[in-house]
Amino acid sequence: MTARPLRLGIILCVPIGVALLGLFAGAGRAAVDPAVAQVQGLDEALLASMKAGAGASQMARYGKLAPVVEQVFDLRAMTGFAVGAAWPTFSAQQQEAAIAAFARLTIASYANNFKSFDGEHFEINPEVVTRGADKVVQTQLLSAHAAPVTLNYRMRESAGSWKIIDVYFGAVSQLTIRRSDFAAPVATGGAQGLIDHVNALSDALIKP
Repeated sequence: MTARPLRLGIILCVPIGVALLGLFAGAGRAAVDPAVAQVQGLDEALLASMKAGAGASQMARYGKLAPVVEQVFDLRAMTGFAVGAAWPTFSAQQQEAAIAAFARLTIASYANNFKSFDGEHFEINPEVVTRGADKVVQTQLLSAHAAPVTLNYRMRESAGSWKIIDVYFGAVSQLTIRRSDFAAPVATGGAQGLIDHVNALSDALIKP
């Protein structure tokens, strides 16, 4: 898999710049913290998607990843942040449609970015970093043929479960990137303009 930033827009405008603490541990130690366990489940699903490779269609990978993404991400909170100040002006129906579109884009982005395998594996740092009410779980995607890819997950407890609220590729907040991308559609087309824009992005990723 080519080491490149995820297109996934995934909260917080200020990069966290979290230092990696100690050596990364294997999956066997990952269940110690519930936030780590959530990330471990995502990593396992992504690795399975990569191993499926060309033998699975984009839609097949999408279908496998969808329940995992919906379980480990707080898609409602992420959508609200990505929309920004206009979010409270959306009707309840518009908010639900925007969340559904954002979820679809998130899943499609992962299915598109994790579609080939060349011996890669994930390693998770068992030392979780606390930032106020949030936790940061630090991971690396390691390959014998490319530089390590660092993916840090900012997580927050919601309804008794730890959920991802942002993904940092290095120090870059992917959700902040989405917020910038969403600004123009929201300004020109309001809720429906944004929903159409996000669905068009997803369509481009999951087309046959």
